[in-house]
Amino acid sequence: MCLSGIKLEPVGFVHTDAVGDEVRNKNVISRIIFLEEYIEALEGVKEFSHLFVLFWLHAISSEGRKMMKVHPRGRADLPLLGIFATRTPHRPNPIGLTRVKLLEIEANVLKVQGLDAYDGTPVLDIKPFDSWDTTEDFKVPKWWKKLEKERKIRKE
Repeated sequence: MCLSGIKLEPVGFVHTDAVGDEVRNKNVISRIIFLEEYIEALEGVKEFSHLFVLFWLHAISSEGRKMMKVHPRGRADLPLLGIFATRTPHRPNPIGLTRVKLLEIEANVLKVQGLDAYDGTPVLDIKPFDSWDTTEDFKVPKWWKKLEKERKIRKE
């Protein structure tokens, strides 16, 4: 199967006032402005509280797309891992995936909370989040548990 001809077109774009690392703040409010031709496709979305947003990480350089190993979060105290074992934006196909809280829909504009994408980021798709997207019996590595523990301490 030859996939070299894959062509993706955005269905919309992110609008946010957050810049730099501010986009990582899960309280940030953003808007996804869908192209007018997709308004009909949004019917029924407002019935969901959360959505997955798939977007193109357009700020990743061609060098970043060639990276195969990274330290999670850029921290040298964590193991050097293959990029597919991390959430790094540096990947051959820089596709972002974030679960967001849907706050409101008005025509072709979705107001969401927690979207970690820059202003102008092309949105490729959205999908509703439901109970099928959760599991209780998941496993994570020790380095991830370390990060999670640090995150909880910072919240306190």
